[in-house]
Amino acid sequence: MKKLINEPGTVLDDALAGIAAAHSDLLSVDTDHRVITRAGARRPGKVALVSGGGSGHEPLHGGFVGTGMLDAACPGEVFTSPVPGQMVAAAKAVDTGAGTLFVVKNYTGDVLNFEMAAELAAEEGLSTAAVLVDDDVAVRDSTFTAGRRGTGGTVFVEKIAGALAERGAPLADVADVAARVNAATRSFAVALTACTAPAAGKPGFELPDDEIEIGVGIHGEPGRHRGKLRPARDIVADMLAAVLADQLLAAGDEVLVMVNGLGATPLLELYIVYREVAALLAGRGVRVAGNLVGNYVTSLDMAGASITVCKTTDDLLALWRAPVHTAALRWGI
Repeated sequence: MKKLINEPGTVLDDALAGIAAAHSDLLSVDTDHRVITRAGARRPGKVALVSGGGSGHEPLHGGFVGTGMLDAACPGEVFTSPVPGQMVAAAKAVDTGAGTLFVVKNYTGDVLNFEMAAELAAEEGLSTAAVLVDDDVAVRDSTFTAGRRGTGGTVFVEKIAGALAERGAPLADVADVAARVNAATRSFAVALTACTAPAAGKPGFELPDDEIEIGVGIHGEPGRHRGKLRPARDIVADMLAAVLADQLLAAGDEVLVMVNGLGATPLLELYIVYREVAALLAGRGVRVAGNLVGNYVTSLDMAGASITVCKTTDDLLALWRAPVHTAALRWGI
C-alpha cells in the first residue's frame, strides 16, 4: 500500500487538521467532536442543514459546508458512520431555533445513528427533520443497505435544499424540497479498479485487468455484475440506460447531470464520459440545464465514474443556480 498518510489510525484526525488549515475562511473544525461547521456567526432564523457519513468520499461532506449548502458535517472513520454524539453536537453547534434538516445517505449505520441523534436532539429541545437519499439504481439491497444506496444524488439534495434554507424557508419546506430532489434523481456507477482503505492495506476486491464492476457502490460493494472493459461510449450507454429505465424522461424535459469521478479517474476521462452522456440525452430531446464534471463523491483511490441525473423544474433549477460558496462547490459569489 502506498498512501500519503502518517499512520492508518490517525488518517481522519490528520485530514481534519488539514481541512481546518486549508479552509479557515469557510469553516471551523471541532476536533473533539469531529464536527465541521461554517465559519462565522450563525444567522438567526435560518434552518440548518447537517449531513455526514464515513470518510473516504471527499469532498463529500465537509467540502460542501458553507454558504448555500451545509451548515455542518460529521465525518466518521473511513467508510464508517459517524456516531450519534457527533450528529447532536453538530446540530447544537448550528441551531438557530428554526430547526435542523439531517441529510442521510441510505446506509444502515448512517440511518440508525441519525435516527438516534434525532431522538437525543429532541430531548435537548432541538427540532429536526430528515431526508433519506437513495438514488442508486444499480441494486435494490447491498452489503451496507436495505433498499437503494445513497450516492451522487446527495450533492443535488444538499445544494438545492441548502439554497432554499439560505432564503429563510421554514424546516418543513426545506425538508420537502430535499425529498423532491431525491425522488427526481437517479445514479449508476462503474469501477475499473478497487479502492484500498488505509486500515485494510489492500484492495477491497479483486478485479482482472480486462474487467469492470458494473453498478458498484461507493464503499466497493458489488454491483449488478462484472463485464469486460469496452470503449467508453458502450459503457456509458449501458449506465445511462440503467438510469433511464428507472427515471422516465421525455423530449423537452430538463435535467441536471453530474459525471463524478470515484477518486482515481483523470478529468480527461470524465469529460469523455460527459460527452457521451450529453449526446445520448440530446438524442432523446432532453436538455441538460446544468452539470458538474469532477470528483464530488469519491471512494478513496477507486478508478471509475458515476452518472447522476436529476429531472428538474423551474423552481429547482433556480435553487440549483443560487449562489454557493464551499470548499468544493462555488458560484455566484
